[in-house]
Parts: sequence; C-alpha cells; structure tokens
Amino acid sequence: MTDLDMGSLTNHAPQVLLIAAVLIGIWLLLVVVRYVRADRGTRVSMRQAVRVRWGWVRLARMAGLTVTDKTPGVLAQLTAPKDGPAPAPRVLTPRIKVKADRFGVIVRARTLPQVGLEEYQKAARFLADAWRCTRVSVLPDGPGRVLIRGVRSDPLTTPTEHRPTGRPLEDVARWELGVDEYAAQVCVSLANVPGVTMAGTPGAGKTSAVNRFVCDFAPSPSVQIATADGKVSRASEGDYADLVKRMFAFCGDDLDEANALFKRLVELRRRRSSVIRDVLGVKNMWHVGPSPQWPLTVLIIDEAHTFFREYKGSDAETKRLAALTAENARLMEDLVKKGRSVGILVILISQKTTGDAIPTFIRDVCPIGLSFAQKTVEAAVAALGDDIRNWPDASPVTLQDPAYVGVAVMAMQGRPGYTRIRTPYVSDADAARIAEATSHLTADPAFLLDDLLDTAGRTALDDTPVPLTK
Repeated sequence: MTDLDMGSLTNHAPQVLLIAAVLIGIWLLLVVVRYVRADRGTRVSMRQAVRVRWGWVRLARMAGLTVTDKTPGVLAQLTAPKDGPAPAPRVLTPRIKVKADRFGVIVRARTLPQVGLEEYQKAARFLADAWRCTRVSVLPDGPGRVLIRGVRSDPLTTPTEHRPTGRPLEDVARWELGVDEYAAQVCVSLANVPGVTMAGTPGAGKTSAVNRFVCDFAPSPSVQIATADGKVSRASEGDYADLVKRMFAFCGDDLDEANALFKRLVELRRRRSSVIRDVLGVKNMWHVGPSPQWPLTVLIIDEAHTFFREYKGSDAETKRLAALTAENARLMEDLVKKGRSVGILVILISQKTTGDAIPTFIRDVCPIGLSFAQKTVEAAVAALGDDIRNWPDASPVTLQDPAYVGVAVMAMQGRPGYTRIRTPYVSDADAARIAEATSHLTADPAFLLDDLLDTAGRTALDDTPVPLTK
C-alpha cells in the first residue's frame, strides 16, 4: 500500500468512526425506547435475552451442544508453518438468534453434525435451569434449525383478556382458542368439522370460551348462530343475554322449543343437501367455503344434558318428555352425522360429556373435544378419550386450582399427547358491543337459502318431511 493510500485512509478515519458511532447510538436508542415502552414482563424477558446471548457459548459447551472439528480451517492451513505443529481442533458452537416476549424467550438455533434436534431436546432441562425458565420446549424449525421456547412465567396461570376487534375474520374456518403452555397461539380449523364437545366443571371457563367464539365470528356475514341454553328459561336470564342480538334463533330449557329449533335446523340440512350440487357446483360446501348466501350455520347447545336426558316414569307427562328427549337425540344425530358437508356445525357443552349427558352416538362423532377442569378421571376420559389416562400431567383433573380457571385440554393434530390451552376472558361489555354492532348481519339461513334459490331461478323444493332413522 502506497503512502498516498495510507494518508487517504487516515484522513477518512474520523468520518468512518463518526458514522459508526451514530449507527451504534441509533441502535442503542431504539433498544432503550423498546425497553421503556414494554410491559413489566417483557422488560424482564429482554434482560433474560441478553443473558442468554452472552452466556450461550459457555452454556452450549457444558450442555454438550458443541462439536469438535479436527480439520483446520482455510486460514489456519494457509498460515500454518510447514514444519510446525498441526493447528489445534476448533470447537464449533451453534449460532442463535434470541427474541423476548412477556413470557420468556424464543431462541432459534442452528444444528451441527452430531448436534441435532434430539440433542437439543435432551438438553432442554439444563437450558431451563440455566435460563431460569419454568419449562423449555424444542421443536423443529425447518432444515438445519430448531426453535427453543423458554417460558419464565407460566402462561397457563397468567390470566389474559381478549378484546374483539369487530372486524370480519379473514378465514371463517379458523378458530383461535388461546395460547398453550409455551405461549404459542393455538388455532383449530373448523373446515369439515361436524361437531365440537366442550366439558368442564361450573365456572371453569366454558362460557368465556364460547363468548370469544361468538364475538370473533359475529362480524362475518358468512356465519350465522343459533343457541339452545339448557340452564335458563329466557335469554335475558343467562350468559348469552349480551349476544342474543347476533343469533337468528334462541331457546331456553323448554324441551318443546328446543325440539322445534332442532327440527328447523334438520330441515335446513335436508334442503341444503338436496340442492348443494346445483347451487354450489360441489358436493361439499367446504370446497368453496362459506358465503353470506350460504353461511356456516353454528348451533350452540349449552348444558346439553337438559335436552337429551332420559326420563323414567309411567305418567303421561314423563312419557311425553322422554319421547321429546329421544327425538332431540335423533335430530342431533342427523345434524352431526350429515351436516358437515353442507356447512352445519354443532357445539355441545356440558359439565360432563358422559353418555348419559350427551349420547355416545353423537359425542363420538365430534372430532374436536375440549375439557376444562374436571373432578374425576372418568369425566376426563368421557371428554377426551381413554388415551388421556396415559398423559396424567395433562389431565383436566389437575386443573382444579383457581389459577387454572380458563385453561382447557385438547388433543391437537400433529402433536403427541394433549395440549393445555389458556383461553382468554371476554368481558360482558365487549360482548354486548360486538353483538350490537353486528346485529344487522343476523339472518335465518333458511330464508337466505330461499333467496339464493330464487336468484338462481329455481322452483321451490318438495318440503315433504323425511322420517329420521336411529
């Protein structure tokens, strides 16, 4: 390098240092602003993230997450003397990226030869102790990468609130339930789902979960909702008083009214089944998705045992009620077994989803089952299946502590075992606000089908009732 080049470099050094100092200052300012604006939990996590980054190299070596490379690097080979000793082996440490949130840290790490997903999972308990986390999970994050989630505070015991936006969902088949024990969002698809069962002791969080469901789906004209609430006589007396404006039908614990509602929906199912190919051009509504003219029709049955219980007695009234509940069960079997392809979804809610509360020929057809806190293993098995016995740590029987109000258990596709979910609380004021703002979207799906057929230039269908079979 010439003297001129050295002089030019020396002359520009102050400007280069100034630019570097400005960039570092801006970066520090952004970090400080983010720290100040963050909530208390996120601030703690941000400090935790700094410790994770600074201590990673040492921790990785102690946890067996490094690999020794005996082959010298290119630079070592070029600079090593010919007759000198061989370059020392290199210890390779996986690179990481750390992100903080209110519950803890999210670490994305690279894999190395002999340090893959299994090695990270084996080291999870050591990472939890070193990072002062209540639990750490390790999941694949694409080829050559793993996702390490460390939670400092337990998301399951941290109450959360959900404030509905009032905006229509981009995907009306996507049901957002809450967060799991690692604070990851839990969503399930309602496409091609005929029924959902929800169980749990009184006050465990069932109603709040349904409130969120209604509030999130209410802004979409492609969803219409009806409700049968078995614990009240009128809507104004129960949990759905604030939401009834967004429901095209509602009935209380009167078995005659419930029977009439169930018959209306079975008739809707029959009519949809008879015209779906001609109107939508498909055999399954989910191939084209719900629309305002052909909405996803949701029937919520709260305290479902009210409508299906067996009455025993020889007097005329008891026999009449027994016949009604037996017919209700047959009607519901029709909806659950045949309503999926035409866009009818049934949500059955009861404290215990045992066979005497919800007949097994209905319950066992519902692919999605949630259970909030339960008192007995038998109730947990009825809600989630016999396999829950093999996962005692995830059993809803362990959720009886008041700290777990709002926590549910369900089996998730693609995940082993069962997932515990913290469902958020939705205030009555927010529920009333959403119902009032979206009440103009309420419409009877039967009337919508009539309008759709009129628009298509079709004649009225034969309304001759078809006898139900068991």
